[in-house]
Amino acid sequence: MPELPEVEALAAFLRENAVGKVVTRVDLAGIQALKTFDPPLSSLAGLEVTGASRTGKFLDLDVSGIHLVVHLARAGWLHWRAELPTAPPKPGKGPLAVRVHLDDGAGFDLTEQGTRKGLAVYVVRSPSSEVPGIARLGPDALAVDAEAFAALMKGRKGQLKGALTDQTLVSGIGNAYSDEILHVAKLSPFKGADRLTDDESLRLYDAVRTTLTDALERQVGQQAAKLKGEKRANLRVHARTGLPCPVCGDTVREVSFADTSLQYCPTCQTGGKPLADRRMSKLLR
Repeated sequence: MPELPEVEALAAFLRENAVGKVVTRVDLAGIQALKTFDPPLSSLAGLEVTGASRTGKFLDLDVSGIHLVVHLARAGWLHWRAELPTAPPKPGKGPLAVRVHLDDGAGFDLTEQGTRKGLAVYVVRSPSSEVPGIARLGPDALAVDAEAFAALMKGRKGQLKGALTDQTLVSGIGNAYSDEILHVAKLSPFKGADRLTDDESLRLYDAVRTTLTDALERQVGQQAAKLKGEKRANLRVHARTGLPCPVCGDTVREVSFADTSLQYCPTCQTGGKPLADRRMSKLLR
């Protein structure tokens, strides 16, 4: 799932490659992805791209005051094309959802792999009020200060893993970077968010900032096509089940749920104790 660093890098890429160009046409191939109808998608044609930014995990392309807002969900991605085919795509064929043509022949595809469709595209005038997911967002993970972050955690019942990925609490962190952050902070994913000591809260806050900032420094400036590979290459525990922890050498373990999973290092995060019952979602600590 694209998270804060990847979406920020995509926004930077679009600022460099799309801003100043005019949208000539927008093709809709996956009708389920489009969540709004007014303004219509076709209203973007003939307008200049004037900005690109990120809000939480939402990508926002400003097209002369009309915003093309995208949430890439779990399996969505933006593919930049130096040259796009002129023939319109066939609706419902393959992973393509939306294709944006620019006046120099370049443009980009918004795609989604798999059968579970979560990619969401909005055409709105005011993202903060017209996109429900944006309206509900908590403070950005890189904008909140240590004191406010500690207060948010103390006010949240439930486990740290869920708190970090709750976009209404702190926005921008998803499944992968929450695993990485908790590993850096040396905290159990299932420790209660409201049970953090002052030292643990500060460690977690510092881990959020260093993990996301380091990823941003690596990714901003990269070509869009390279971002996924760069992310995977620098993960410490996420998606590394069965491999040695890069810090202590212990085996990275996994907790599985119905439709997702998390990875952690027992030595670094849980006092050397592995998960007793993966399906019970209780971690020994």
